[in-house]
Amino acid sequence: MESFKTAQESQVSITELMLPSHSNFGGKIHGGHILNLMDQIAFACASKHSQTYCVTASVNRVDFLSPIEVGELVTLKASINYTGRTSMVVGVRVESENITTGEKKHCNSSYFTMVAKDENGKSTSVPGLIVQGEQGIRRFARSKIRKEEAFQRDTRFDEATFDPKEHLGLLEQENVKIDLG
Repeated sequence: MESFKTAQESQVSITELMLPSHSNFGGKIHGGHILNLMDQIAFACASKHSQTYCVTASVNRVDFLSPIEVGELVTLKASINYTGRTSMVVGVRVESENITTGEKKHCNSSYFTMVAKDENGKSTSVPGLIVQGEQGIRRFARSKIRKEEAFQRDTRFDEATFDPKEHLGLLEQENVKIDLG
């Protein structure tokens, strides 16, 4: 296994026609179907980079920007943005294309943290990332900061140390009734 790889070496893309069976009650493509495709391509990209089986550890924020229609082509693109010791952040971009007009829309982007596993199911080392250009530096730095912020958020609201009185002011203007009884 190589000790470092470029993002380009493990980039993956897929295109799929959206069928009526993929739609929700509103006639648009179901978000769950898109999330499933995103998870599959993140797995493929991470596995290609690490040359091992990978599992999804977390998904960072999924915002559905544009609805996808039945009959459109959906293209998903995945690339490694960050590598830790055993984990990788895979950036996934989803675009739809109307096949009759050629109009393309950015539907969403998300970041999947994937962990490499060995044959015994234990976390295993992954090749590092050769960061190329300003875009590569931006993606790696953004992923590192996002990881640090998630850790701070998790520890700030840890049940053992959380003091609800410190946060009561945040709830005053919200649509909530507080019962501390």
